[in-house]
Amino acid sequence: MSLSDQVLAGDRRALARLITQLENDAPSAREALAALWPHTGRAHVVGVTGAPGTGKSTLVNEIAKCLRAASPPARTVGIIAVDPTSPFSGGAILGDRIRMRDLAGDSGVFIRSMATRGSLGGLARATSDAVQALDAGGFDAILIETVGAGQSEVEIARTAHTVIVVVAPGMGDEVQAIKAGILEIADIFVVNKSDQAGAEATVRALRAMLELGGRKQTAGSEAVWETPICQTTASEGKGIGDVVEAMDRHHAHLRASGELRMRERERVVNELQILLRDTLLARLMDGLGNGQFEAAVDRVMARESDPRSEVEGLVRAAREEGG
Repeated sequence: MSLSDQVLAGDRRALARLITQLENDAPSAREALAALWPHTGRAHVVGVTGAPGTGKSTLVNEIAKCLRAASPPARTVGIIAVDPTSPFSGGAILGDRIRMRDLAGDSGVFIRSMATRGSLGGLARATSDAVQALDAGGFDAILIETVGAGQSEVEIARTAHTVIVVVAPGMGDEVQAIKAGILEIADIFVVNKSDQAGAEATVRALRAMLELGGRKQTAGSEAVWETPICQTTASEGKGIGDVVEAMDRHHAHLRASGELRMRERERVVNELQILLRDTLLARLMDGLGNGQFEAAVDRVMARESDPRSEVEGLVRAAREEGG
């Protein structure tokens, strides 16, 4: 049985092996993903982002528990936790995963930590591929928790259907939201640690910002989504039901308005552009003669030429080498 067939059959070990191969960009993984592609497009992909210390891991843990406890029917959950890369091993730093220990042993939950490996936007390069693998594997909901790296977190909006932005009282997140463009990507705001002082002030600040531009209208449609603000104390499991209900409402809104298909198209466009760029770059580098790239670097460093002129020269050289 092929690796893709094993994933479709619900083999968790095969799924874990496939994601590892995807992270390593193995040719066998690309073949498996191509076979799985017709079986994707069914999961609700939810991104959870926000500044470090806001309680994202605990919130994801509680959302997963709520989805699993829903009856009927309980939903299967895949979790991708994107962690900073270890400077020593190159792997993910797994400290936050201990907060998800409550999910250990649940056959309806699959948790995978992935290292950013230097990717901008807080998302690992292979995250999109891992989402597709989980989708094909039959998971109803896929939760992506990002590293909380700051302004570049907006990249998650290209991968998820629903984006949850987590803030906490007293951390200045309302200011960061304006700076980082977080307001534009948030489909749901969660004010976590709402038992702490300043929670109501944070809610008021977010509401004031949303009144200035928080309504999202689908292009070519009358449908409008008003970004909700949910208050939670994830460490005590409080308010989680409201978050899950908001997630479900947003997913229903996306389907009814036609925006789900629009977002999927935008995601495919972005993925094709990235793959095309990477493929063309690899082919161009392969087509260059020995030392040509290094020579171009030396000329730019010596201020004998500028970067754009050198790139044009390298492209011409690669074409000539390729006939």
